[in-house]
This record gives sequence, structure tokens and C-alpha cells, in this order.
Amino acid sequence: MSECTHDCSSCKEDCNQRNKSLLEKPHSGSKIKRVIGVVSGKGGVGKSMVTSLLAVTAMKKGFSTAILDADITGPSIPRAFGLKDHAMATEEGIYPVESAWGAAVMSLNLLMENDTDPVVWRGPVIAGAVKQFWTDVIWGERDIMFIDMPPGTGDVPLTVFQSIPVDGIVIVTSPQELVGMIVEKAVNMARLMNIPVLGLVENMSYTVCPHCGEKLHIFGKSHVDEIAKKYGIANTVQLPIDSNLTQACDDGMIEHFECDWLDDLFDKIVR
Repeated sequence: MSECTHDCSSCKEDCNQRNKSLLEKPHSGSKIKRVIGVVSGKGGVGKSMVTSLLAVTAMKKGFSTAILDADITGPSIPRAFGLKDHAMATEEGIYPVESAWGAAVMSLNLLMENDTDPVVWRGPVIAGAVKQFWTDVIWGERDIMFIDMPPGTGDVPLTVFQSIPVDGIVIVTSPQELVGMIVEKAVNMARLMNIPVLGLVENMSYTVCPHCGEKLHIFGKSHVDEIAKKYGIANTVQLPIDSNLTQACDDGMIEHFECDWLDDLFDKIVR
């Protein structure tokens, strides 16, 4: 028998592992009603920004919200929310840091002495840390948790899908042909793991001319509707390039950025 990868979907061996759930229980001090993963096929498409905007949208609508930053080697959620405090650990567990509006956030950067310190870990160690963010963090009672996943289809997404009861995912992409191909890999992985794809967000889809108001497709024609139709994804959103949003993330003021771009998508994924 070859070494077990715990990925039963691609395994031909007949063993007891197939009938055993790999889901981990959250901390006894956590009660989370709904878990949504935010994923991308590659980096640099704005996945963390979309995660942050979805969390802000949830809070504006009155949902108690949590964000699990599973992008261990590239955590950016704390900066978007302007978090400076470190997460506190006791014998009971780890307490997340709360944002100005009350979102509970857990990220490796909240445990590091300096937020610029590199994380030079191998895949299994990174995956183990993400799992501990679910099992050891005292999240309290939360209506919804967003998991900001690292790009790609490697160890961490696999660990999240197998260990955490994810209700569905939102996939983030951008207009380029190459990214369209890569996002299909993320869709196929979700299907392989029996995780519903709740929405497809095309970031950097266009910019608005400040003089005439015309939409300019700087990165080429959008492919979001084509991909959504191909895979039966009902909910799509096209986000513009907006320098004010970029500045808000850099300044840690994402909660104060005003937009309604993701309102309809949020309403549909929490039905």
C-alpha cells in the first residue's frame, strides 16, 4: 500500500479511512453557524480583498462575523483591518483579535513578533497551523466565518475542505485568459471535494473613465459569465479597479470603505 494522503477521492485502496470523517470539531468555546471559503486559482487576483469586503458586508447587514486567515505565508487580513494587537493565548485556547466593528480575526501575523517576519515552513506544518486555527481558537458565537485561503489547490485548501465543515466557496478571478483556465482548476477541485461553488467574483474587471463614465476593460474581455455558465454557477460579480479601495486596504480602513458591490452576492450565499 502506498503512503496515505488522506485524499480518499483519488484513492483505490479499500481501507477504513473511507468511512471515517476527517472533520475536526471546533473549540468548545466556538459556535459558528456558517463557513464560507474564499479561494483563487492563483495569487494576485484580490482574494484577500474580496474576503475583507464580504466580511464588511456581513457586518453591515448585522451578522456576527469571523475571518480565519488560512494564507499562512502571505497573510494580509490584519493589515486591511488595521489590526495591531497580538492574539492572546491561555490554557483554554487562543483568543482572536477583534476589528473596530467586531469581526473576530485569526491570522499568523497576529502571533508573530513582526508582521514582516517570513514563514519558512513546509506544507504539512502550514496545514497543521490552519487546522489549529479551527480547533484551538475560541471564536465565540458567530453567524458566519470567512476563510481566506492561499491560492492554488495544494495542502491548505485540501486540509480546509477535509477538516472544516465548509458550506461553500466563493472563487475570485480576473479577466485574463490564463486566469480563466486556472480558476477552472479551483472549480474542479471544489467539485472533487463535494464543496458547492456559491459565487464567482471577477476582480479588476473594468475601470470607470472619470470624464465620461464609460467602463474600460483594461485587462481584456470578461470571461466570468462563460465560466459560470459552463459550470452552472448562478452568482457572478464583476468588481472594478478602484484606487480608493486599494488605499483603504493599505491604510487598514477597509471597514470604512463604502460600496454595495457584493451585497447581492452575500444575500444569495446566506439564503
